[in-house]
Amino acid sequence: MSWEAWYTLAVLLLVAIALIREWFPPSAVMMGALVLVLVPGVVTPSQALSGFSNPAPVTIAALYVLAAAVERTGVLAPIVNRIFDGSDHPVRSLWRMAIPTTAVSSFINTTPVVAMLIPQVEAWVRSRDRSISRYLMPLSFAAILGGTVTVMGTATNIAVSGLLEEIGQEPLGFFELAPVGLPIAIVSVFALPFLTLALLPDRTSARKQRAEALREFVVDMRVQPQGAADGKRVEDIGLRQLHGVYLIALERDDETTAPVAPTTVVHGGDRLRFAGRVDDILDLEAVPGLEAAETEHALGGPDSAVAYFEAVIGSSSPLVGKTVKEAQFRSRYLAAVVAVHRSGRRIESKVGDVPLRVGDTLLILGDKEFASRWRDRPDFLLISPLRPAPPRSSPRAGIVGAVAVGIIVTAAIGLLPLVTAALAGAAILVVTGIMSPTDARRAVNLDVVITIAAAFSLAQAMEVTGLAAVVAGGVVDLTEPIGVVAVLAAVVVMTMVIKEFITNKAAILLLIPIGFSIAVELGSDPRPFAIAITIAGALSFLTPIGFPSNTMVYGPGGYRYTDYLRVGLPLSIIATVGIVAIVPLVWPL
Repeated sequence: MSWEAWYTLAVLLLVAIALIREWFPPSAVMMGALVLVLVPGVVTPSQALSGFSNPAPVTIAALYVLAAAVERTGVLAPIVNRIFDGSDHPVRSLWRMAIPTTAVSSFINTTPVVAMLIPQVEAWVRSRDRSISRYLMPLSFAAILGGTVTVMGTATNIAVSGLLEEIGQEPLGFFELAPVGLPIAIVSVFALPFLTLALLPDRTSARKQRAEALREFVVDMRVQPQGAADGKRVEDIGLRQLHGVYLIALERDDETTAPVAPTTVVHGGDRLRFAGRVDDILDLEAVPGLEAAETEHALGGPDSAVAYFEAVIGSSSPLVGKTVKEAQFRSRYLAAVVAVHRSGRRIESKVGDVPLRVGDTLLILGDKEFASRWRDRPDFLLISPLRPAPPRSSPRAGIVGAVAVGIIVTAAIGLLPLVTAALAGAAILVVTGIMSPTDARRAVNLDVVITIAAAFSLAQAMEVTGLAAVVAGGVVDLTEPIGVVAVLAAVVVMTMVIKEFITNKAAILLLIPIGFSIAVELGSDPRPFAIAITIAGALSFLTPIGFPSNTMVYGPGGYRYTDYLRVGLPLSIIATVGIVAIVPLVWPL
């Protein structure tokens, strides 16, 4: 290999390490990689910046505006309400949730669909005393499956279509992925309830595995000076009879007492630390003489209306790696973190000193506008009120629905390119006032857009330096003796593994040049390899960090990291078999 190829390989390894270790947001990592291959002349400026002139990032940005409008106006409210107004049978209820979720996610970005459904799933499960872990992961997986049916199902599909154009191929047709993606989706959705009920443990039932089932938080309450609890014993206040909530420590004058005896007398200003389920912790506000310890810091005024929210930290959040104190959370967000939940386990450290990680769920006390202020920002992957109201359609939902249908129909029949249809739809939403220019700008996930645009430069570097050809040659040498289908299978497995550890958008764009080089080595059509990589990259089931919706349900579902393998591995096997079996039939190798 040339020095340029070795250098590009070193940059790719550095990118992988930075993404896995979460040193920086994906967009920052990919932009850094762009600079690293541009400065020494590995790629030309036009090659390095080709992704920013490609239609793919612009299309993705426009579709983010559409997705935000769909979420805000409640276009999907009738579907959401019908999902949870049916059979209580575990298998049938999972199908009622999964089938429409998959269908909707074929045309609408997965993230807002899942964000809209999570609070409703939680409310439905709570009202029927079900295990939340049996529903949230299937919700995410069903949405992911929908992304393999159409080109606008996920940002990665659109990115691959743009990359195909970049290298002289025809872009993906609107339903070109459906011959492979649709059968996989049908089989997987059918199997999903059985796999979930058989393989996922009950993470929330107090009757089963109590030590693991409670989604526990730690919350500090303050004894009000001269309030009803001031000067009384713990047992007299009723703190020993709380349901599902336990007093674990008392802090007074920087001294902590734990455990706390029933006869301990509390005084005004004492901080009482409780652990318990989220819903039960909310009931502490009803105890006379107690108040949330952070209330005076959260709102900027004692008369402000407060509400509790769950917020999930995503990979692009600036909070990752920082403690609540370091992030100056109170002053920045005008709210207070009163609890942190991680992987189904209680974090007993002082809340302000806990370094935050991707997938952490924060219990936040803020004003009622907190969600609307931060919903479209990268700081939180998901924000949901703990006691959500049923979704309702706004008067403008019909306009948004018509715009969405217009984009889908005009792109599907080839009347307009998808980028043109998406931009026209976004423009209509802004002109009609459904989305203000500021709202539209905030709706665009710049981290995703920049990641995809910058990844084009690395794809170009792999191609022009010959690194892609070297890797392709190694794959072919190992698998071609078994047969060309074995080569395809190796590419699919490689894609599924790599994209679980670095962002799937970057992984797919980096693997496409390798797929094309493999096709050149074999003398085959490169398109089937591109299709296989696209679908394999979109189906992310094995880890909570491989896809945003998996991260969104990680904390609220109380999951362990290995829970994704329990259900995700069988689904990945179904997907692998489906891709390897169907792709050669539709696109002969």
